[in-house]
Amino acid sequence: MLIPMLIGLVIWLAIMAVVIYLVVLLIKALRKYLRSGPVRQEKAEMARSLGETLRYHRTRCKMTQEFVAEAIGVSRQAVSKWESGAADPSTSNLLALAKLYGVSPEELLKSVEE
Repeated sequence: MLIPMLIGLVIWLAIMAVVIYLVVLLIKALRKYLRSGPVRQEKAEMARSLGETLRYHRTRCKMTQEFVAEAIGVSRQAVSKWESGAADPSTSNLLALAKLYGVSPEELLKSVEE
């Protein structure tokens, strides 16, 4: 009679320990996520800054997205995604954009590095 009751108590304690462990892990994950807010916001701003820089140079040169796309051999949608911050151009495309706009690649990336 005593042994089955002890086994039941041990199983119950083991289940409670697992539940408490999972709650602690959940709390740690939530705290980490909440603390990463500024980092996530900064990454979003950096991507937006590159897109804004690309759009600025394109409009400064009085070029359309379609012209830029044809000049460097990509689709107009790709140029649109770069300027909206939905995607980043590859290194070779970034170099081609810099050459097309008459600026250095460093100047295009300057706003991203800050």
